[in-house]
Amino acid sequence: MARSVRIVSVNVNGIRAAVRKGMSEWLESSGADIVALQEVRATAEQLAEALPGWQIVNDESLQKGRAGVAIISRLPGVETRTHLGPEPLDASGRWIETDFDIDGETVTVISAYVHSGEVDTPKQDAKWLFLDAMEQRLTELGATTELAVVMGDLNVGHRELDIKNWRGNRKNAGFLPRERAYFDRFFGSAGEQVEGVDGSTGTGLGWVDVGRRHAGDVEGPYTWWSMRGKAFDNDSGWRIDYHVVTPALAERVTDYRVDRAPSYDTRWSDHSPVIVDYTLGR
Repeated sequence: MARSVRIVSVNVNGIRAAVRKGMSEWLESSGADIVALQEVRATAEQLAEALPGWQIVNDESLQKGRAGVAIISRLPGVETRTHLGPEPLDASGRWIETDFDIDGETVTVISAYVHSGEVDTPKQDAKWLFLDAMEQRLTELGATTELAVVMGDLNVGHRELDIKNWRGNRKNAGFLPRERAYFDRFFGSAGEQVEGVDGSTGTGLGWVDVGRRHAGDVEGPYTWWSMRGKAFDNDSGWRIDYHVVTPALAERVTDYRVDRAPSYDTRWSDHSPVIVDYTLGR
């Protein structure tokens, strides 16, 4: 029988710090069934200690104390994968997929943490490689999987509506035309030629940006604010945390919201959870 399943994504900016600041209380009151975490910066043992009572799968970064992704849930996953793309792609701690059987339907849930990048540095080169591999994986998933969601801190603001101060960031990582063009293809009509904001052309993959579809053509709603200055108080943020879903799963969305903290001093991360309710099960 179909039921509502609440699926959440959040960059925790260090799971142990987030728990100390109040994440556990938020999590227990959230009603979440499945949560994709990014930037956990922890081992499997540390995650289990921080999140008792949850089913946990994770992928650690090869660099201790960096990155790290996990999927936690109230129900066990069927199969988990962490491979993304060819060597020398650095996907460790940045991509994890788990298939869930929800009342007879298989749903693939992915927690992704795209590199932040830095123009004209090896950090940006790593980001290009990751985005290339992500585009290839989305192509594969779109062809083989009816119900899939890629969630996470994707570190790209797709449109001008996604960044408060977009004019000043046009030459910065996170809002480069070439980065945004990947998202033009991700969300372009499946199989059709898509012209990217950078002038490139490519094939649309047909995935759906749940946040933009739900909110419409409005500024934000933002999901990340700098910890410096008055960015949070002034709502001068970026929308870089996404639910990217297959068309069939997009039709199952019943609610979307960004759970913005009520005040700066009640934040337990510099990102806010992105919460989506889906109707799943046969």
